[in-house]
Amino acid sequence: MDNSHFAAQAMILAAGRGQRMRPLTDTCPKPLLPVRGKPLLRWHSDALAASGFTQQLINAGWLHEQIAAYISENFGDISALNLPEQLSKDKRLVALSDEAADFGEALETLGGIARALPQLADVFWVVAGDIYAPAFSFSQADYAAFAASPALAHVFLVPNPEHNSRGDFCINADGQLRVIDAMPQGAETYTFSTIALYKRAFFAQPECGIAAGNPQGVAAPLAPLLRHAASQNLISASVYQGAWMDVGTPERLAALNAA
Repeated sequence: MDNSHFAAQAMILAAGRGQRMRPLTDTCPKPLLPVRGKPLLRWHSDALAASGFTQQLINAGWLHEQIAAYISENFGDISALNLPEQLSKDKRLVALSDEAADFGEALETLGGIARALPQLADVFWVVAGDIYAPAFSFSQADYAAFAASPALAHVFLVPNPEHNSRGDFCINADGQLRVIDAMPQGAETYTFSTIALYKRAFFAQPECGIAAGNPQGVAAPLAPLLRHAASQNLISASVYQGAWMDVGTPERLAALNAA
């Protein structure tokens, strides 16, 4: 089948081991753990689809067979779709980037995005499959405004949770992302929500260092690239004030399901 018309407008990160969530993640990938009636990653997939972002990609690493089975059972096998026909319908298309099947391990965030880049649109959302932000709006207006802006990335920050009280980043007066050390002492700090908009060009910078498609299977974190790009005025930022949680431990998961 001709899949050349597929270009995911969103990527859900679901490849990590979830060490802090053990023993639950010994037998279940963290993004498939149930929160209030459905798997964590499904909250994002549903919200994206509701906003019209129906072409999605999910990566897999740890217990990758379960991620692959979930996609197949719930969204169908994209490789069997005649995409030019499906694109005219209101149907969610979900592709899989199976890093463990391809390379034997997860490629971390930057490595995973680089691996998926040939299947991603020129502008795309990225969200970690292990956070809970049920009211976040994957807004078409935000998508369009970012696409028209000079920024190569736009990140959504949240007020610092107890487990990250120092924060990750600041925002300057021009709405640009800044590392904490680059701001005056006492500047308000925030935590990276893991929700962001990116342009493909962001990952084409020489500083990225990984070719599109990541043919060598290089595992690399995203944070160093974010920090460098912030110093070059390439990233805009805004603060999301809605409910948000990094569901990183069994205790946080239990608290969510008990509420």
